[in-house]
Amino acid sequence: MAASATAPPEPSNLRRIVAASLIGTTIEWYDFFLYGSAAALVFNKLFFPDSDPLVGTLLSFLTYAVGFAARPLGALVFGHYGDRLGRKKLLVLSLLLMGGATFAIGLLPTHATIGSAAPVLLTVLRLVQGFALGGEWGGAVLLVSEHGDARQRGFWASWPQTGAPAGQLLATGVLAALTALLSESAFTSWGWRIPFLLSGVLVFVGLWIRLSVDESPVFKAALAQAEQRKAESGQVEKMPLVAVLRHHWRDILIAMGARMAENISYYVITAFILVYATTSAGLSKQTALNAVLIASAVHFAVIPLWGALSDRIGRRPVYLIGAVGVGAWMFPFFTLIDTGSFGSLLLAVTVGLVLHGAMYAPQAAFFSEMFATRMRYSGASIGAQFSSVAAGAPAPLIATALLADYGSSTPIALYVIAAALLTIVAVACARETRDRDLASVEAGRRDDDAAEDAREASTADAPASA
Repeated sequence: MAASATAPPEPSNLRRIVAASLIGTTIEWYDFFLYGSAAALVFNKLFFPDSDPLVGTLLSFLTYAVGFAARPLGALVFGHYGDRLGRKKLLVLSLLLMGGATFAIGLLPTHATIGSAAPVLLTVLRLVQGFALGGEWGGAVLLVSEHGDARQRGFWASWPQTGAPAGQLLATGVLAALTALLSESAFTSWGWRIPFLLSGVLVFVGLWIRLSVDESPVFKAALAQAEQRKAESGQVEKMPLVAVLRHHWRDILIAMGARMAENISYYVITAFILVYATTSAGLSKQTALNAVLIASAVHFAVIPLWGALSDRIGRRPVYLIGAVGVGAWMFPFFTLIDTGSFGSLLLAVTVGLVLHGAMYAPQAAFFSEMFATRMRYSGASIGAQFSSVAAGAPAPLIATALLADYGSSTPIALYVIAAALLTIVAVACARETRDRDLASVEAGRRDDDAAEDAREASTADAPASA
């Protein structure tokens, strides 16, 4: 069963699955990052107009962080049903929720129209975005990981990861085009709504592609085995959340630690940079957006290369290259930006994102290979999304507050370096997973479950037999 479940699919079928995951994650990240860019550029004026400009930016980043707070809930709900019902159904639902919330933001009245109700509604829609994204990531990477050839899993599973820079590229590109074509007053008045409304069109494209792919063969095989065990012995599976916390608690902690540097560095480099470059380095919004736009294109290109390298030398070595590199780059990163040169800004952001890619690329395969099939969606999602509350959610907020308090980039650089050290420790404690077969992980965990269940049964029967 394991062999058949992990046999390489036809190349055309695998490419269609990769395309379905990539397009879906691109749309979801486009929606998510669009909010982050808008929070840095216009939401402080539209939804918090009575505040000091920097305080208004802090408040808009606070609503940005709220989306991260909802991601763990999305991870729990989508993980549970994704492990029970399958990856494909939940991916379609996540896309609909994300697209609908983003489209609604484009129609939202501002503070000038409805007063304090405007930021409240904005926060609610941001919560829906976070909930949807909390379930999206795990399903997208698992759909590819569980279809692909184990020998190239790092490469193929890294393609859904390119949805993040692709979404960033798309969101930043649309905003850059609008700020270039429209006057600042026109963009602030109505132009900012256009990229949010475009999400409605993109969702239909993503749904059309996602509905055309098959469910993961590894999941279908594991589901059939679970149903057979239930029919033969009456044994009912534990809830995925209970099972994953029981058997994979160490892997969840490792995944959470591994995410810290990756998540924090990304949002400092791509979101906070829009604030720092315009307020401290004296660069224009257009210049900062252009730098992030070009760097995101490079980021997109290098992620599959890092993924392929992880197939050759392992997930851990590539991940450690990224964590060490990001930590070492932070002081040069801000020094380059402080020159006020576009070339230096572009170099700073590009190198930062290339090093980030060394963590982000192997992450999909690395996390997938940690968990058994019937709890893999829950495990990968919980490990990835719960850490985002402590990492990516407050990163722009903390960085902005540090800048306001100290007027220097040094505390911000030390903040990212501390996260890098935590990630280095977490990854160093992990086992290498490159050679694991996803179906055999299920088999190994099932044997552990059976042994543990037998011990529990004998313990429960001991008083009666005595």
